Amino acid sequence: MTNKEFTYCPWCGVVLVEAELDGKVRKHCPKCDYINYRNPIPAAGAIIDNGQGILLVKRKYPPYIGDWCFPAGFMEYGESPQHCCIRELKEETGLDIKLKALFNVYAGHDDPRTRAVLILYLADADSFEPIPGDDALEAEYFQFDKIPSNIAFASHRQAIKEYLDYKQTGRLPKQNNG
Repeated sequence: MTNKEFTYCPWCGVVLVEAELDGKVRKHCPKCDYINYRNPIPAAGAIIDNGQGILLVKRKYPPYIGDWCFPAGFMEYGESPQHCCIRELKEETGLDIKLKALFNVYAGHDDPRTRAVLILYLADADSFEPIPGDDALEAEYFQFDKIPSNIAFASHRQAIKEYLDYKQTGRLPKQNNG
């Protein structure tokens, strides 16, 4: 999945040119006024806690093959963040989940494919026996003091820190406006 930087207008085929639009340099079509906005792509996932630790999956595909992350993935067109989360958890872990609450929203800046907006929920699973599937090599629970050091994305590392704080304080993280 990429957020494509077009050379030609996808509407009329004219070569796009750069100009300052809305305070940013953007490619646009001088013929039909198409503007190539490069917006972030939404993703959703969940934090599942079995009482002993949190569920992570080992990545099967680039980027960051072999690193761990929360089960999550990109939203499909026409899909809600909640449905995306439920679908991704089923695909990656085989678990059916029930969403409890929004945990936090993160801006992802370290995925070479695109910029992402990660929406993480707190959720309960129908069982605590995940089966890796889809793009997960492994799916397992990690005790809080044994979380792997190779966490794939900065947003997931931040979420782990915030979740550990939440476990101690009972307070959800403050929304970061940065």
